[in-house]
Amino acid sequence: MDIAAADLPPDRIYKLLVSTVMPRPVALVSTLNADGIANAAPFSFFNVFSNAPPLLVIGIEGSKRDDGKPHKDTARNIAERGEFVVNLVSRAIVEPMVVCAIDFPEGVSEISEAGFTTLPSKQIATPRIAESPVQFECRLFSTQALPYNRSLVTGEIVHLHIRDDLIDDKLHVDAEGLDLVGRMHGAGWYATTRDRFEVPRMSVAEWRAKQK
Repeated sequence: MDIAAADLPPDRIYKLLVSTVMPRPVALVSTLNADGIANAAPFSFFNVFSNAPPLLVIGIEGSKRDDGKPHKDTARNIAERGEFVVNLVSRAIVEPMVVCAIDFPEGVSEISEAGFTTLPSKQIATPRIAESPVQFECRLFSTQALPYNRSLVTGEIVHLHIRDDLIDDKLHVDAEGLDLVGRMHGAGWYATTRDRFEVPRMSVAEWRAKQK
């Protein structure tokens, strides 16, 4: 089947995208609102974008709450504060992460509702989530406004936190120990990253040798 994107409404495009582009890494984004209340929300339209400078990108959809505010708390907090933390999600914290996806009223801390513990960041005011195995402190690099009140947020990573038992002095990271999850299709499907296989990259000479 071939489909012209212009022939489908956004909700149908969304369904096809999340059912085909997977697994998608999950960013549990913590922010501070104007009153200093820490919030968190998960996003799977997310990935790293560059290493020099170190950038990551998050797609944030518009708010669906009927409160007259078109943008989600996360997008609004990032715009106001110019900073945020991306906390990566391991299998051990999937259930409380899903609690953070609940559309609580404004002013309710999803972090508290989920039972997460916060830790102070090193270079920004926004706290990070202690239970996450990896946390990236970010300053806002750019925001691109999109239709339907969506935002494409690019953050510059200014500080990295990796749990001590998951990294050695040579900066080798224990991928098995991270036990990160990826978002799959539908409303509640995820996959772990422990089912892996290796296919080494080749030079041109190695590839040519394989053809003989």
